[in-house]
Amino acid sequence: MPAALDGPPTGAMGAMRNAVPGYDIPGMHVTRHRLLHMPIRTSSLRSLGAHLNVFAIESFMDELAAAAGADPIAFRLAHLTDPRARQVLTGAARMAGWEARDSHDGVGYGAGVARYKGVAGYCAAVAEVEADTDVRVRRLWLAVDVGRVINPDGVINQVEGGAVQSASWTLREQVRFDRDKITSAGWDSYPILRFTETPRVTVRIVDAPDQAESGAGELAQGPVAAAIGNAVADAVGVRVRDLPLTRERVARAIEDS
Repeated sequence: MPAALDGPPTGAMGAMRNAVPGYDIPGMHVTRHRLLHMPIRTSSLRSLGAHLNVFAIESFMDELAAAAGADPIAFRLAHLTDPRARQVLTGAARMAGWEARDSHDGVGYGAGVARYKGVAGYCAAVAEVEADTDVRVRRLWLAVDVGRVINPDGVINQVEGGAVQSASWTLREQVRFDRDKITSAGWDSYPILRFTETPRVTVRIVDAPDQAESGAGELAQGPVAAAIGNAVADAVGVRVRDLPLTRERVARAIEDS
C-alpha cells in the first residue's frame, strides 16, 4: 500500500500537526523527519501528529521549568502571550487547586496546554496521578475555548471523551507487530483503559462569543497526554519519554536514574 498522506508542512497537516509550539520562542526551527520505507504501513487513529507533538513539547516545557527552578504553570505563562491560551491554562490550574496541590511520594500533578492545529480550539489540562505499583490517573481538569458555543453539552461530551481516550492511549494502548505484520489482531489482547480505571473528568468551557466556532472533537488528546506524563514525572522523580507510560517503563526509568 502507498504511504499514508502527509500534507505540506503548514503545522496543521499529518505529522506536522501541532509541531510548532505556541510559546514565544525566538529563533525557532522545526524539522520533520518522515520515513517512507518501513515494513508496516502506519497512520493515526485520531488527531494525527497532535497527540505526540503536544506530549513532546509540553514534556520539554516541564523540563525547562525544572532547569529554571520555576513552577511549571508560571513558567508557561512567562512564555505565552496568546490571551486565550493563557486563560484556559490559568482556568485549568484554578480548577485543580494548583497552588494548594499536595505532591508527595507516589502522587503527582502535571499540566499541558495547546491550541489544536495551531488555528482551532484551545485546551489546557491538569492531571493528578498516582504511581506506586501501577500508574493510575485519579483526576483530570480541563478548560477549553472553542469560540462561540452553540451546544455546551456537546462540547463537554466531546472533551470528556477525548480526555478518557487520551488517558487510555497514554497509559495502556500499544499496537504490537513483528517484522512482517501487526500482531495485535483482536480486542481481547489489545490493552485499553477499563471503566474501573477511568479518571474523574471535570470540564469547564471558557465562552468566547466574539470568536468563531471551532470543533472540540480532538483538542483534548495532546494536553491530557502531556499533563499525565508531567504528573508521572512529578510523582516518581524521573521522566518517561516513550508512550504508553506502562508500569514496566516507569520502573525501568527509576532503575536507570
